Amino acid sequence: MALYEHVFLARQDLSQQQVDALVEQYKGVITANGGSVGRIENWGLKSLTYRVKKNRKAYYTLMDITCPPAALNEMERQMGLSEDVLRFLTIKVEAHEEGASAMMQKREERSERGGFGDRDRGPRSFGDRDRGDRGPRSFGDREGGDRGSRRPREGFEGGAE
Repeated sequence: MALYEHVFLARQDLSQQQVDALVEQYKGVITANGGSVGRIENWGLKSLTYRVKKNRKAYYTLMDITCPPAALNEMERQMGLSEDVLRFLTIKVEAHEEGASAMMQKREERSERGGFGDRDRGPRSFGDRDRGDRGPRSFGDREGGDRGSRRPREGFEGGAE
């Protein structure tokens, strides 16, 4: 039997329990057709890059599947008919990953750091950047002298005629 990683996106207005019910439904389809489902990861509600079927967010779910191609085709057919599933992607793999996926590892790193707002930015703020040997800028440093000596271009209002 072939090994697959399958990710699907469910509508944002579903509850987490409804998403779990979808997972169980598709897991039943795979097992009924002679396959098995290994790891299941719920990545949670995430923002989409662009709207998909009028949704700005979606619940992401990853499933590791071991099944014959016919079982996978049946599950994908049912997902295509479901209004709750926005998108899905199945990739054939040589072996299933051990441990948490990259998405779950990112989430764990973020929670260890304390979230986005608590990042250590160091003693400097945005305006205190190191300018090296240059020193502070001023308008008089540019070639051509001071800023007020420029004339408007010809053909524009107030320009030379």
